[in-house]
Amino acid sequence: MTGSKNPVDEFRRVTGAAIRAIGERNDIQVSFAPGSAGGGQTGLLGGEARLTAPSRHMPANEVACTRGEADAIALKLKHHNIKTHGKESPRTPLAREIFNAVETARVEAIGSKRMAGVAENLTASLEEHCRQKGYARINARQENNLAEVMRLLVREAVTGQPVPTTAKAMVDAWRGELSNQVRDDIGQLGDVLDNQRAFAKATRRLLQDMQLEDMQEESESDSEEESEDQDENQQQPDDQQSKGGEKDKSESSVEMESDAAQAEATEAEESQDTDDSDMDMEAGDEQPGRPSKRNEPDFNRGRNEPAYRAYTTQFDEVIDAAELCDADELTRLRHMLDQQLSHLQAVVAKLANRLQRRLLAKQNRSWNFNLEEGLLDAARLPRVIVNPELPLSYKQESDTEFRDTVVSLLIDNSGSMRGRPITVAAMTGDILARTLERCGVKVEILGFTTRMWKGGQSREAWIAGGKPGNPGRLNDLRHIVYKSADAPWRRARKNLGLMLREGILKENIDGEALLWAHQRLIGRPEQRKILMVISDGAPVDDSTLSVNPGNYLEHHLRQVIDWIELRSPVELIAIGIGHDVTRYYRRAVTLVDVEQLGGTVLEQLAALFEEDAAPAQRRFAAAGRR
Repeated sequence: MTGSKNPVDEFRRVTGAAIRAIGERNDIQVSFAPGSAGGGQTGLLGGEARLTAPSRHMPANEVACTRGEADAIALKLKHHNIKTHGKESPRTPLAREIFNAVETARVEAIGSKRMAGVAENLTASLEEHCRQKGYARINARQENNLAEVMRLLVREAVTGQPVPTTAKAMVDAWRGELSNQVRDDIGQLGDVLDNQRAFAKATRRLLQDMQLEDMQEESESDSEEESEDQDENQQQPDDQQSKGGEKDKSESSVEMESDAAQAEATEAEESQDTDDSDMDMEAGDEQPGRPSKRNEPDFNRGRNEPAYRAYTTQFDEVIDAAELCDADELTRLRHMLDQQLSHLQAVVAKLANRLQRRLLAKQNRSWNFNLEEGLLDAARLPRVIVNPELPLSYKQESDTEFRDTVVSLLIDNSGSMRGRPITVAAMTGDILARTLERCGVKVEILGFTTRMWKGGQSREAWIAGGKPGNPGRLNDLRHIVYKSADAPWRRARKNLGLMLREGILKENIDGEALLWAHQRLIGRPEQRKILMVISDGAPVDDSTLSVNPGNYLEHHLRQVIDWIELRSPVELIAIGIGHDVTRYYRRAVTLVDVEQLGGTVLEQLAALFEEDAAPAQRRFAAAGRR
C-alpha cells in the first residue's frame, strides 16, 4: 500500500506532522502555496502554517528548502515566547529590526545544535533565501541589510556554521567595521542561547555597544516590569506556554519583525488576568499586534469597557484571491472590470504618468566607478586602448532610499462598497501597482471582509458554548491577498476582478484588518513602509455589535489607528468614500464623488513621496564612519 501513495501528498503529510511534533502544537494546520523554492509568502497565519510547495517532480533542493521553512516555524512555536520578546524589544526601528533578526538566529540555532537533519534543512533554506534576495551582488555596507548581516554573524558565532557563500561578501563588508566590544557581545550570546530573556538582555547590550540604543531611555520601563515579570524570568529554557492553543503562538508569524507588535497586545491584559480560563485566553486576550496600554492613549480608562477580543480565531482565514474562484471566472470578472472603467482608465492613466514623472525626478542617480565588477565603464575604455596593461573599469548604480519603499493598499470589501466604489477601488489598485512598479516601488493590494453575514461559525461556537456575556468579535474574518508585494503586476492583474464577484463583499472589521496589513508591512525588508486604507465608513458587524457595546468595533479601530500613528514606523493614510474618516485618521481625505478616487490616491502618494522620509537609524552609520 505504501508504494501506491502519491509522493507529493506523502511529503505534505509528513512535513505537517513534523511541524506539529517539533512545535508541540497539534492544532496547527499546514498548507502549501505555489512558488519558487524559498521565494513564496510563507509563515504562520492564524493557526495555519503556509509553506512553499516544491515542484511536482520534487527536486531535492526545493524539498530541502520547504523542510527548512517548516523547521523554522516549528522551532519558533517551541522556543519563542512572544510576550518576552515584546517586552524586551527596543523602540527604534533599526534596533528593533536587528533584535528580531537575532532572535530568529537564536531559535534556529537551538534546533540546529540539537538535530542534524534540522540543521541541514535550515541551511538549505537560508542559502536559497540569500540567493533570492540577491546578496551575492552586495559587497559594500548598506544599512538596510544590517539586520540580516547581524543574524548571519550571530548564527555563525553560536552554531559554528559558516555564512552562506552567497552572502559572504555582504557580511564581510560589515565584519571589519564592528568594534571589538561588539564582536565580544556576539561571541557571548551562545552562553545564554537557551534562555530567551537572558538572550534578549544580551542582545540589548549588543545594540547599545553598536550605538543603536540608549539603554538609559529604557531603564525606567524595565524596572517597572521587573517585579511583574519575575516569575516569567525563571521559566525553563524553552520558555514555552501551555500547549492547549494559546493564541500568542498561533497568531505569530515566522518573520520575527511582526513579534514586537504582536506582543505589545498581550502585556497590558495578561499581567492582571492570570486567573482567566484557557477559553478566555484563546478567545482573545492576545490579539496579534494590538497596542498595549502602556504605549497608547487608554480609551478604556474611566469607561469600564471590556478590552477588545475575538471569541475565537479558529475560523478566520487569510486567502489568495485566486483561491476564491476558478481561473475562467477571474478572467471574466477582469474583463468586466475593464469594460466598466474604460472611460475612467484614461483619466487615471494620465494621473499615473504624472505621478511617475514626479517620482522618477526624485531618483537622483549616482554611480560608483573603478570597480572590479558591474557594468563596463565605456568612458574609461580609451585608457585601456592606450595602455593594454591597465585593467577594465566597471561601474555600478547606487541604490536610492526612494526605491527602498513598499506601499500597501488596504481596500474595504464590505457590502456598502458594492457598485461603483469597489469598481473604482479595484482599478485604482491596478493603476497604482503598474505605476509604482515602473518606479521601482513594491506594491501590495489587500482586501478585508468577513466570510459570512451576521456571524458564521464563530457565532455558532458561541451559541454552543452557552452564550457567555461580552464574547467579543463574533464573525469569521476573511482577509484577501489580491497582490503580494513581491508578485509582479502582470501575475496579479486578474485577481482584482474578484472584487466584482457577487457574494464576496460582506461586513467589515477594520481594526483587525489594519493590524493584519500592518503586520505584513513590518515583516518587509524595505526601510520605508506606507499603508493606504480605502474605506467608506466605520466598522460594522451585526453579530458582534448585537452582544457587545455599541462602539465596540469603532473603539478598537481608534486604538489601532492611534498606535500605528504614534508608535509604528509605518506611515498611515486613509481615503474615505462618502463618509468622513478624518475623525479616525490624522492623515485622511474624504471623497463625495467616487470618480475622484483614482486621482486622489495618486496625488496623496505623490505628496508622501515628496516628504522626506526621516531616517531615524543613522547613528550607527555615523559611528561606523568615525
